[in-house]
Amino acid sequence: MTPSGSQIRVQDIDHCGIVAGMIDQMCLVEQINQILGTHHQEIVSAGQAVKAMIINGLGLVSAPLYLFEKFFVGKATEHLLGGGISPEHLNDDRLGRVLDKLYEAGLTQVFVSVALAAAKKFGVEKDSLHLNSSSFHVHGEYADNSTESEVEAGQIKITKGYSRDHRPALKQFIVDLMCSGDGDIPLYLRVADGNEADCAMFAQIFKEFRQQWEIDALFVADAALYTEDNLKQMDSLRWLSRVPATLTTAQLLLENISQEAFVASVVAGYRIAECCCDYGRVKQRWLVVESEARTESDLKQLEQAQSQLRQLSQQEFACAADAIQASKYFETQQRFHQLAQLEVIEHKRHIRSGRPRKDAQPPPCYYQIRAIVVPDEVAIATQKQRTGRFILATNVLDAHQLSNDDLLREYKAQQSTERGFRFLKDPLFFTSSVFLNSPERVAALAMVMGLCLLVYSLGQRALRQALNQAKQTIHNQLGKPTASFTMRWVFQCFMSIHLVTIAGLKHIANLTDERLWILQFLGAPCRKYYLLN
Repeated sequence: MTPSGSQIRVQDIDHCGIVAGMIDQMCLVEQINQILGTHHQEIVSAGQAVKAMIINGLGLVSAPLYLFEKFFVGKATEHLLGGGISPEHLNDDRLGRVLDKLYEAGLTQVFVSVALAAAKKFGVEKDSLHLNSSSFHVHGEYADNSTESEVEAGQIKITKGYSRDHRPALKQFIVDLMCSGDGDIPLYLRVADGNEADCAMFAQIFKEFRQQWEIDALFVADAALYTEDNLKQMDSLRWLSRVPATLTTAQLLLENISQEAFVASVVAGYRIAECCCDYGRVKQRWLVVESEARTESDLKQLEQAQSQLRQLSQQEFACAADAIQASKYFETQQRFHQLAQLEVIEHKRHIRSGRPRKDAQPPPCYYQIRAIVVPDEVAIATQKQRTGRFILATNVLDAHQLSNDDLLREYKAQQSTERGFRFLKDPLFFTSSVFLNSPERVAALAMVMGLCLLVYSLGQRALRQALNQAKQTIHNQLGKPTASFTMRWVFQCFMSIHLVTIAGLKHIANLTDERLWILQFLGAPCRKYYLLN
């Protein structure tokens, strides 16, 4: 007998089954419930609510948080989250209460506990940890409590500060993120005041993380870490940092080190010269690194003055004073060139073609600049000497523990946190619409964003490793085999997969051979959502 329409139900799963499976494999729901507690009257536990938020966050739709409940309409909500849970249970009130509980439990503590447990389960190496920070802007009005004595301890201040997003008019908060060198897995997340300086906290973060979690890693950061005070604080840690080029000692070294001191690195396109230093009365190994690609980029910048002057010469100004002012501003932007033979040329613009009438008004004038660019040969020669060079510093003095090439590789892996921030700020992720009405909930949401990154990164690492061990690949967007795919591409491959329920029996629609091929490398927790053994 053909089933009636009321006996047939079609719900979307898409890639959400992969996300839910990774969360299950991490035992995230159980950990959150253990930390925040449960109540026998709850339909949706705190852990299930966080799971729902992560599925929403990795949904690859531009879904602001106020559309959270609607995100699950039409999706196999009960199948993904647990029996008895429907979209109306995932409302703003439930979401807000869970965010409040997360904040009260300590966001960094919750995140690190979950992340380290997951890293242990997935075998993530913690030999090196990379720290960086970025700003996240918010829309809406937030009271600036920076001068109020009654501000609660630990409450973040959403306020204006240096914006990495170049949105200085908006208030912001800061996120500190630490990722493993193995797979870019986030292991530490901290939400801070919007005007906090990196250099003020990086050393303290490293020290507290090492003491609390007893992890003996090489701690890596950018130049914000390298201050005299920070170096003294980190005397018991192994660290690697970029040296600010503004230091006088660094400038002299970059300009005067001889070409003969450099040795080709096994990292293609780099040369390294090693020397010793005791900046801040801390014994260090300095590496002057010369990058071939960066040298080419820096030299191109030296040659841009002529083309920039050409653009300036084509501009039209309403008066001679404006033209002069523009030329002065142009000179202030040039480090290695000056303007010479500067002239301001007046041009008359005829409104009509042909000879103007005798009684016509004088035509409007406009002004343009004519000049030549004169290079500062001494400054250019000095710059060329240091072009493409930067300095790395470490207190690991024994090259047998960490060779120069190893240190360079570790510093290049600093991109792991930068990739993490690009992921969190992507327009398809809901961080672009942070609008919650309290700093506590904003901070808690930022931590949930970090959990989304954790699930995403672990999934990508696990799938790449499984394919690598089997010496297999998947197809990229061009249909060619690849082993360096992103998890986002895998998610996109799983669009339009449905859970079809017919007279109480469940089936999965649209599981193609390609999707079945990928699922066999993702593990049983992911496969179960697609009704596979």
